[in-house]
Amino acid sequence: MIKKPFISVVLQEEKEENKGSVEFQVFNFTNRIRILTSHLQLHRKDYLSQRGLRKILGKRQRLLSYLSKKNRARYKELIGQLDIREPKTR
Repeated sequence: MIKKPFISVVLQEEKEENKGSVEFQVFNFTNRIRILTSHLQLHRKDYLSQRGLRKILGKRQRLLSYLSKKNRARYKELIGQLDIREPKTR
């Protein structure tokens, strides 16, 4: 179900110290997205879960755009650690 460990133990301990940080929230949303994605692969017609997934994706996207505007270095580091693609620019 889970392809690879999401994040190293050291980083996870660091995140537990500051649960309100943008990095922790993005990490938490990413874990929930991966769990919902694997659920939806089995249950394709679960439309309420699809809606929840879209809402979580939007929240994560807004947090990532905020972080990229405030601190580009932290944004790049987080994207690399969580193995998330950068959003397309319009």
